[in-house]
Amino acid sequence: MDKPLMLITGGSQGIGAATALLAAQAGYNICFSYHSQASFAQQISTQLTELGAEVLYVQADVSIEADVLNLFDQIDTRFGRIDALINNAGILRKKLVVDIDVKELEKLFGVNVIGSFICAREAIKRMAVSRGGKGGVIVNVSSIASRVGSPFEYIDYAATKGAIDTFTLGLAKEVVAEGIRVNAVRPGIIQTEIHAKGGEPGRIERLKSVIPMQRAGTAEEVAKAILWLVSDDSSYTTGHLLDVGGGR
Repeated sequence: MDKPLMLITGGSQGIGAATALLAAQAGYNICFSYHSQASFAQQISTQLTELGAEVLYVQADVSIEADVLNLFDQIDTRFGRIDALINNAGILRKKLVVDIDVKELEKLFGVNVIGSFICAREAIKRMAVSRGGKGGVIVNVSSIASRVGSPFEYIDYAATKGAIDTFTLGLAKEVVAEGIRVNAVRPGIIQTEIHAKGGEPGRIERLKSVIPMQRAGTAEEVAKAILWLVSDDSSYTTGHLLDVGGGR
């Protein structure tokens, strides 16, 4: 039987890359998008190939519909199937609400929310049994921020993840009869490059004391939760928000 295909947006670093590596080990072929770091994408692609996966990586800004359509067109041509979508691509910038720029806010919601909607729409078109698909799984990467609000840090980012939580709950009910399960994983403070990209490389050290487990999580720990939600071990789980936050 052909290997199932997993699509991971933002798969060249962090949680996306860790998920790709675990999925390859679990027997998936992998397609992942990356935004700008082609060298990281190539490195991950090489590692995935060494694990026996067939790999496709595509430059895409998920907030741009044409980029997403091109991504799925390439999947159709190369694999002719999609079995799992991981909506992982996301951005943040540390900023108080009083200092927010509208263009930055539009970009944040474009990537974190609209991008997930567009990718899910295209995946559903291919997965839905009423359209000739065989079902599938969608996992949205949300955040503990959606629950705590991230005051004085990332209220705008937290709001995008609140939208993702609601999206997950509603979509799960909308497509369950199509053979598609939809869940979200909500990471807490995780050791990835996103903190530095967001303007605070020392954030983990500053905040680890508020985590009951007194440490940040790893990208692989989040990836393991994602792989469980994708697997048949969670076959009776849909519309669930799974916290991976060290007890926070």
